Amino acid sequence: MTRIQLILIRLLLLALFLGAWEVLPRNGYINPLLLPPFGDVLATLVQILGRPQVHEAILVTSSEVIVAFIIAVPLGAAIGVALAESEYVGQIFKPLMFYVFSVPKSIFLPMFILIMGIGFQQKVAYAAFSTLFIVIMSATAAVESVKADHVLVARSYGATRTQILARVYVPSMMPILLETLRISMIFNFTGVMIAEMYASRTGIGHLIANWGENFQLPQLFAGVILLATVAIAFNETVRLLERRCSTWRT
Repeated sequence: MTRIQLILIRLLLLALFLGAWEVLPRNGYINPLLLPPFGDVLATLVQILGRPQVHEAILVTSSEVIVAFIIAVPLGAAIGVALAESEYVGQIFKPLMFYVFSVPKSIFLPMFILIMGIGFQQKVAYAAFSTLFIVIMSATAAVESVKADHVLVARSYGATRTQILARVYVPSMMPILLETLRISMIFNFTGVMIAEMYASRTGIGHLIANWGENFQLPQLFAGVILLATVAIAFNETVRLLERRCSTWRT
């Protein structure tokens, strides 16, 4: 099956889904109070995108997501490389990382709120914390995936540690690291949304929580579509970069 055929099938499935979303509530098969027709949700989305309050919320949420991502990814990658490079350190700390990763991060949110309040810093810190461990584990796996023969050859030619990192590790790790970016953004985005919905006065998550509590379902679904669109756009952009770097695996 060609790529064009796959795209057409996906577009067809999306059209069927959206068509069912429009027809079923519109004709009374589903209560429109519980699931508003897609056309109404789309009109609501256009309407709320014109509100200054929503513009401010988008700016706040975007800032929190970007700052948390910038903090979590380099820090997690550095820790992951250190754990993989040192067998002694890895044996000590790897099990602890796996234990912490298995614990739902949402149980730590009240602690962040008590320490930092409900401001910008708290949401950034919580999102970075939620993202950090998946980056550490992925970076560790990426380093361990580098072929030992490549490193041995580089050392045989007198390459320094920095040159080995730049010329051997980075190209070999790049596909896995790009995949990690996609996954970590999901954790990062989710962390910001949870923090905003749980205790916040600003942000898209705060607006969505308010719309849900006040049973404003067209606005609620419009907010969900907005967030899904942004997440899908980022995911597909990184996927394209990952595909271009896939030849580096060999």
